Amino acid sequence: MNRFLHIKRLYSYVLTTFIPLFLMTFAICLFLVLMQFLWKYVEDMVGKGLGLDVIGEMFFYAALNLIPMALPLAILLASLMVFGNLGENLELLAIKSAGVPLLKTMKPLIILILFISVGAFFFQNNALPKIQTKFYSLLISIRQASPELDVPEGVFYKEISGYNLYVESKDQKTGMLYDVLIYDVASGFDKMAVIVCDSAKMSMTEDKTMLIFTMYSGQQFQNYPDGSPSRSSSDFVPYARENFEVKTMMISYDANFNRIGEEDIESSSTSNYVSKNLSKLGYSIDSMVVIMDSVNKIDRKMMKRNSYLTFRNSYPADQKDSIILLAQQTGVEVPRADTLLQSKEQNVQSTILQNAFMKAENNSNEFLFRSLNKTTTQKTINRHWIEWHRKFTIPFTCLIFFFIGAPLGSIVRKGGLGTPIVISVALFIIYYIVENIGYKMTRDGVWVHWFGMWFSSLILLPIGIFLTYKAMNDSVIMNADTYVDFFKRLFFLREKRKYQVKSVIIEQTDYADIQNSLSELSGEIDLFMRKYDRLSYITFWTDREYDRELHSIKSAMEIILNKLSNSRKLEELAKAEEFPVLINNVRPFKANSLPARLSMYLFPVGILLRLLSSPFELRIKKDMRDIQRLSGELSEIIERIHARHVVINA
Repeated sequence: MNRFLHIKRLYSYVLTTFIPLFLMTFAICLFLVLMQFLWKYVEDMVGKGLGLDVIGEMFFYAALNLIPMALPLAILLASLMVFGNLGENLELLAIKSAGVPLLKTMKPLIILILFISVGAFFFQNNALPKIQTKFYSLLISIRQASPELDVPEGVFYKEISGYNLYVESKDQKTGMLYDVLIYDVASGFDKMAVIVCDSAKMSMTEDKTMLIFTMYSGQQFQNYPDGSPSRSSSDFVPYARENFEVKTMMISYDANFNRIGEEDIESSSTSNYVSKNLSKLGYSIDSMVVIMDSVNKIDRKMMKRNSYLTFRNSYPADQKDSIILLAQQTGVEVPRADTLLQSKEQNVQSTILQNAFMKAENNSNEFLFRSLNKTTTQKTINRHWIEWHRKFTIPFTCLIFFFIGAPLGSIVRKGGLGTPIVISVALFIIYYIVENIGYKMTRDGVWVHWFGMWFSSLILLPIGIFLTYKAMNDSVIMNADTYVDFFKRLFFLREKRKYQVKSVIIEQTDYADIQNSLSELSGEIDLFMRKYDRLSYITFWTDREYDRELHSIKSAMEIILNKLSNSRKLEELAKAEEFPVLINNVRPFKANSLPARLSMYLFPVGILLRLLSSPFELRIKKDMRDIQRLSGELSEIIERIHARHVVINA
């Protein structure tokens, strides 16, 4: 039993390193997305007198609802930090030196992430529909809640439905309002009332459903409700004026927090997708697709029936009009519709055209109404498909982000919170943008649902595979020198040699051997130049000897210059620095390889690549001539210095 439960020390170390970091990063990511939620909905919650229990419940459901967004980011950040720390502390190097490959080191975490992904799937399928129902019902209730009464000074207050209230000043201790102006338009603009008073005081009934407004020393002006509607705007409008010392007005104002039921969300035909699991989503999609198909069939039949030619020929044999029936019996051609119309009187023509126009307009309105219904139904179907695919895309994204974060951390070899946070945030922003593009395209019906919802995964999956492959092969894709060398070759920037006089020389320079090697190098270059003076199209793609001989010349030159670097003569070292650095090859692919042969047979592509390689071929020829010239000059310098040294010794 102990043997089956035993975990290797390496696996145990990786797990105990990853799990605390994952829990920490998950808490941080959840807090960040929760703050994003707060900034998005802060205006709906502020100023409505909500209790701490309601706000706490709102944040609790929001945190549970945002877990699918925070989970992939937490996995990405935690895997980056773990393998970045292992690489920075040289622990990953020690593990590889012991013969343990990177994929085997990742094995316990792969199993853990698989369990997390499966758990995320069941959480989204079983728990999230209930959470989303509670969350959206509470959010809608908060949005519909009446704002807390706080009348400002010097501006019109419009939060009381049907009333505009202006207060010049107010006493903060007693709540008394002074110099009050009220516009009462609750009964309509024609029955508007204007109230002006010196002071007023507001209070609520015990059940918080009515606002009691007590006014002191004022006047009320109100239009007559039975005024004649035929009066012109310049006539005098009668009104009633009332003077009062104390006047009380009751205004309907529900200040209670009324929570809507969860059944309102579940029964809504356009938003109940948030409360369904996979089986319910699939059932609803099938039902709506059947409805859409039947509606489309009916529409196609109506369009066919109402088209001109079909309309003329759709009568049964015993119901055809006399003209068509007579034409079929006598073989006479049926007159055109415009000819028949012109034969009628003017008033009859007008009646016919008006009837035709009304019928066409009715058909157009009917089809427009039916198209709006179909558009709404199709959007609802798209929403259901979005929720259906999200049950799978979020768990799969967690797995992809691990295979991006872990290899990238082992390549970057930077732990802590600095570099991993920068990289993970950049990758998550890219994922978020691509995910939203796919979501909106699916929602609007531009892309088919499976492509739109898996679009981000299709983009990220090759990145994860590429990074995992590079990390397993100890790639240097994050090494700056690699990209510097690439751009140097791309823009034909020369590498310069630099030889300095060595303070300690272990092996003395053999000038005779160097001179013989320079002579052999010149001869080898002569043979190469005669053999490859002009490369034919087929030779360019198939001849492997070109690369071998070029590599041989480059190796021989580097050996000679390496031997000469032990010299203490500045003149010799200066001449050695003038030797060019030969490029490795001139072709984009290895000669006679499968890509090279495909390029050769795809004639337009092969010609284009051959032309692009011509500058590299010309550069090699120029470098060969320069090497021959510099070899001769270096031999003369060595011979002159060596002869001078012999004379001095004699």
